Amino acid sequence: MDTTDMNLILLLSANSRLPYAQLAESLHLSVNAVHKRIQLLLETGVIRKFTAKISLYAAKALIVFISGVSTLPSVQDLPEKLKAQGSIYWLAIGGGKYLYIGAYLRTINDLTPLLDYIKTEAGIKEPTVGIMAVPSVPVPINKPEDTLSDLDLRIIHALKDNARKPIADVAEELKVSAKTVRRRLDRMIQHSLIELSMEWYPDKSNDIITLIDLHLKPDANLSVAPTILKKYAPNILFFWTFANLPGTVTYAVWTNNMNELQTIRDHLEKEDGVASIVPNILYTGYIFETWRDTLIQQ
Repeated sequence: MDTTDMNLILLLSANSRLPYAQLAESLHLSVNAVHKRIQLLLETGVIRKFTAKISLYAAKALIVFISGVSTLPSVQDLPEKLKAQGSIYWLAIGGGKYLYIGAYLRTINDLTPLLDYIKTEAGIKEPTVGIMAVPSVPVPINKPEDTLSDLDLRIIHALKDNARKPIADVAEELKVSAKTVRRRLDRMIQHSLIELSMEWYPDKSNDIITLIDLHLKPDANLSVAPTILKKYAPNILFFWTFANLPGTVTYAVWTNNMNELQTIRDHLEKEDGVASIVPNILYTGYIFETWRDTLIQQ
């Protein structure tokens, strides 16, 4: 993949229903060129599918990241075990059997049984736990009419495995007018009730994805995190910060080769406020359905 492909992936991850014309304008390409790139990413398996879900805000989900070295003799059967747990949505496997596991919790009370499960099934005896805050939304949900209706849930369900499905197809499937579907979808987007994204992972290409845990000096401020993201974009794709780990920032880094990764690593170590960095190259990743996905079926 090249820089344009990665910028395209980031745009679609933020809103998988962006029209081809808007994508083309953002990337300074023709509509036909954007269409070809998306098709190639789909055919190679880098993009697995375009997804629609109830937003984290509407689901009132807590996000936790759990990481550490697995003591299991083999992690071959681990994806199936973690998939069955019900809260785990993401598994990334790095070198030396270092694992990153992401999960959605209904309440903080669910954390202890989740950790017990991961310690047993994933063999992470000393896990590092990061608790993320749910992102703020531009329009608070504070009125009954701002919640999800039965029709809203049916629209999300119709888009769940193909978020780019045309409005007309959704309307025909649900036996309502296209105008109604468009109005309800626009409202859900405006009120941050729906998440339109995609499942993707570059393990089908020759690219390298690395998670870098960056540890800040005691006197450093987390405001450096977005500054570093902007400075190294698009090689740094996004980052996570954690309410219970105020001095840690985890960056997802994309590079074409090891030399490029080493250069970024060297530069990050010299950034103001950085005490140390720990890079973990990822070999493959898995995405699982969770209780959050079943909300549209209930």
